Amino acid sequence: MSAVEVIFGIILLIFSVAITIVVLLQEGHQQELGAITGGADTFLSKNKARSVDAFLARWTKVIAIGFFVLVIGINAYMYFLK
Repeated sequence: MSAVEVIFGIILLIFSVAITIVVLLQEGHQQELGAITGGADTFLSKNKARSVDAFLARWTKVIAIGFFVLVIGINAYMYFLK
């Protein structure tokens, strides 16, 4: 194993852990569940949840695209330069 392969592996591992954490931090889309159980959402809590959800959704997309580009780059490196 060369140093470049180790570096690519570490970066890929970081992306994998990051995308897992960001996906797990997102809330489910069960909007009516709070009304059934008696938990009322206020206007401010709804907007706060939307901004956090939007932030996490945006970062999920960014990390996922970076992950796929990295995987394709690693495979191209292994195929063409080896």
